[in-house]
Amino acid sequence: MIPKHKAYWNKNLQYLAILLSVWFFVSFVLGILLAAPLNTIKIGGFPLGFWFAHQGSIYVFVILIFIYMRWMNRLDEEYEVDEK
Repeated sequence: MIPKHKAYWNKNLQYLAILLSVWFFVSFVLGILLAAPLNTIKIGGFPLGFWFAHQGSIYVFVILIFIYMRWMNRLDEEYEVDEK
């Protein structure tokens, strides 16, 4: 593999690790493990733990998709593999 391609792929994997870690934290840690303590806080009449488990992780996932898109567009330009 060409060193430039290897560096590109390693950076891509680094981005994936960061974003998946955030998603894991929001969906599993906040939505499941810390749901009981978070349920003492209410948002719109719903317990915060319930909100993270059912709504928050979905919203965060969609936001992470857009963040990944932006990071990858920048990475493509940096390594001159963009579609322009």
